[in-house]
Amino acid sequence: MVFRKLPGVSASGMGLRLSQKFVFLLFLSGLVTLCFGALFFLPDSVRLKRMFLSKSEVQPVTVVSDGDPRDHTKKGPKDAEHLRGITPAKQGETSARLKALSRKSLITNEAKADEKLVTLEDLTVSRSNPELSSRNEKVTSSSSRISFDYDKFKKCLLKPPLGSDHGKQSVPQTLYRREKIKEMMKFAWDNYKSFAWGKNELRPLTRNGHIGNMFGGLRGASIVDSLDTLYIMGLMDEYNDAKDWVENSLDLNSNGEASLFEVNIRYVGGLLSAYYLTGEEMFKRKVLDLGEKLLPAFNTPTGIPRGVINLGSGTSWSWGWASAGSSILAEFGTLHLEFLHLSELSNNPVYTEKVMNIRRLLNKIEKPHGLYPNFLSPVSGNWVQHHVSIGGLGDSFYEYLIKSYLMSDKTDEGAKKMYYSALEAIEANLVQKSPGGLTYMAEWRGGILDHKMGHLACFSGGMVGIGADDGAPEKRQHYLDLAAEITHTCHESYSRSATKLGPEAFRFDGGAEATATRLSDRYYILRPEVIESYMYMWRLTHDPKYREWGWEAVEALELHCRVDAGFSGIRDVYAQTVSHDNMQQSFFLSETLKYLYLLFSDDDLLPLEDWVFNTEAHPLPVIRKSCLQGEGGTHDKTASE
Repeated sequence: MVFRKLPGVSASGMGLRLSQKFVFLLFLSGLVTLCFGALFFLPDSVRLKRMFLSKSEVQPVTVVSDGDPRDHTKKGPKDAEHLRGITPAKQGETSARLKALSRKSLITNEAKADEKLVTLEDLTVSRSNPELSSRNEKVTSSSSRISFDYDKFKKCLLKPPLGSDHGKQSVPQTLYRREKIKEMMKFAWDNYKSFAWGKNELRPLTRNGHIGNMFGGLRGASIVDSLDTLYIMGLMDEYNDAKDWVENSLDLNSNGEASLFEVNIRYVGGLLSAYYLTGEEMFKRKVLDLGEKLLPAFNTPTGIPRGVINLGSGTSWSWGWASAGSSILAEFGTLHLEFLHLSELSNNPVYTEKVMNIRRLLNKIEKPHGLYPNFLSPVSGNWVQHHVSIGGLGDSFYEYLIKSYLMSDKTDEGAKKMYYSALEAIEANLVQKSPGGLTYMAEWRGGILDHKMGHLACFSGGMVGIGADDGAPEKRQHYLDLAAEITHTCHESYSRSATKLGPEAFRFDGGAEATATRLSDRYYILRPEVIESYMYMWRLTHDPKYREWGWEAVEALELHCRVDAGFSGIRDVYAQTVSHDNMQQSFFLSETLKYLYLLFSDDDLLPLEDWVFNTEAHPLPVIRKSCLQGEGGTHDKTASE
């Protein structure tokens, strides 16, 4: 370029000023380039990008740890939920933009350590606020979800859910007993409807309703818990009353202290099973709305959910009585079955990712002697103490491991491995034999055995039984024998009481065997666990003793727990004159009576090849991915009729 000489300005002076300008412009250009480069290459720049790019162009970029073989899961482009393990996928014209952004992804040390999927948004937010609130996250709206194909699901069942004749028995005695249990259900339901309709449970002595504080303002626990029981028993007028109440009166916009665990197993489980059995879309809408309200409980540094949640505000916290603000194994470990079905129905992987994150953490941390203690910090991800129990606080975690494997159509090898490893540790450390020859599961307190077995632990006979076929082949008979021995011990806890009902806990020390030695352990609150094991062992062996033991329990319930307006628990199973606790628990209708009804029905009523029962006895179907994603089904024609 040729510069003209200006009057009064020397050439040397003009040259100096031009050089300065050139240097200044060069510096400014470099600075601008550096700033714009930072927008695209620094991990903390997502919010800045939004200032310059349109909403459709800003998508979270998935960062995958080295060697992660998992497929990317898809999520709708309008979904603003930026959570670990969820890869948004754009279609059509935006796919090229995503690929371009993906090339700018960073593999961080955090991602390598956690061995899980994270997003650039996660890296930005988690450093400043590791407990990002789900109240600012939105799960894909119902209108944008891909509809679940209920007709295809029905074709994927191997057998009709209600059997060839609703499981009706041809043997007169068995048929009579089955009808008796159906009458007990109708009696319990009719009294609930008369005196406690819309409340959570019935108080049969005072003939009024009980709300309680476990459900955070939710109502109708007995209604939701009873839906599938009424349906499979053919009590259709009662079922329709329950369905109408759920549709018109079940209010999910509640505030209060709700147990994540109890809401999940009773409400989510009950609504899921009602949908799968009937195909009523209303149940699906309700359960997906409720599922979204549970997600904020997972917003902790580890992703281990806290035990209490306010369904209205989304705030969550740990139980006040839990050790050092910890979460409880049986609570955060009893979400897997329901959450996988929430993902299945919503076509939203967030629910699956939440529970898979729990499993990943449990696999990483050290387990004392291979055992899982009952309390875990949701902040540090470490065990808080070393109390291990197959009864309360631990029980259903183990149940959901083997059932997750079975519900996956036996494809979930991770659940299978965890279950059998845990079972080996339980056998090595907790399974004991009494001087009288009774097999029981003791509790473990940091290496010291407490020779006590809770009523809740009596589910384990059925659990070990249903897993017998899928362990090491040479151990099949061993597991069946162990299941039978545990179930026998639990029956002994019933037969050794005056009422022929079992106590809340029984001991094997001080000369006592299968009896409660403490006054505080002598009560019975209509629990189902012993009868649950009878039902499974009957289906696995067809040994008639299990039906006889079940009928003994029916007679005891009728004699000691039936009152004028329902059924009540009792305070002392060893007392000749019983004292009632004035509570008809919702699980009595959902579990105890359902398991008894199945015990005296043909095996084709809710066949185990197709259905897995959650820990509240709500049947959930086996997920046959190959069938659901393919053409047609795997069953014979009658299954969909």
